[in-house]
Amino acid sequence: VGDRVFFAYDKSTVTKEAHATLMRQSEWLKAHGQINVTVEGHCDDRGTREYNLALGERRAAAAAKALESHGVAMSKIETVSYGKERPAVLGTGEAVWSKNRRA
Repeated sequence: VGDRVFFAYDKSTVTKEAHATLMRQSEWLKAHGQINVTVEGHCDDRGTREYNLALGERRAAAAAKALESHGVAMSKIETVSYGKERPAVLGTGEAVWSKNRRA
């Protein structure tokens, strides 16, 4: 169903593609009602630690809200922000940064 969604630079808006992934995730979660999830918000390594923690929280919240809009109870969803502290890919440049802007 897809395990992550990606965001544009300095944005927390859920894209059309991300909505499709979150819809598939919500269907899976509703079919497996005993499962609780944690949505992690992540950023690329540009910006301050504090700014990226706040942006990561907005990204996690946006993904959680999209799951809720597709019928997943918020009581089943927890959010956490890691900011830039847990990159999926190491390095620099847009190809790397775009993979780290995720939830």
